[in-house]
Amino acid sequence: MTREEKSQVIEVLTSQLTEGNIIYLADISGLNALDTSNLRRACFKANVKLAVVKNSLLEKAMEKSDKDFGELPETLKGNTSLMISDTGNAPAKVIKEFRKKSDKPVLKGAYVEEAIYVGDDQLEALVNIKSKEELIGDIIGLLQSPAKTVVSALQSGGNTLTGILKTLSEKE
Repeated sequence: MTREEKSQVIEVLTSQLTEGNIIYLADISGLNALDTSNLRRACFKANVKLAVVKNSLLEKAMEKSDKDFGELPETLKGNTSLMISDTGNAPAKVIKEFRKKSDKPVLKGAYVEEAIYVGDDQLEALVNIKSKEELIGDIIGLLQSPAKTVVSALQSGGNTLTGILKTLSEKE
């Protein structure tokens, strides 16, 4: 790879890192061609971009990016695959699902909305991260709950009040 080609790759990686808020680093070495193809297919279905990158080029792109990747550059040893997504837990779910059949991919680390996760032991925490849509749904549900309670109380209270007034009017 020429110096100019390396420079172009670094520019592309830098723009991907700058634009993306969900970045996972994984080790997929040791997967055969069929498993690698299946992993790529699973990533495509989950709307996750998967690319195998050179550690040195990714490290330079991280340095050029305006984001603080904390300890992630230290995980750039051995084989590294870059997973980029718009949903915080999508790559983690792909990794977890794929590992039911194999011991790979191994999570090296992740950058999710400015939070840094390092190590394969963080996979379960990343799977449980809620997406933006799920959080909005939870908030709407929480906001609707008190309103439903108030409306329900007013309706039942109104029926009780009507019943009392009716009983009092019949006594006279």
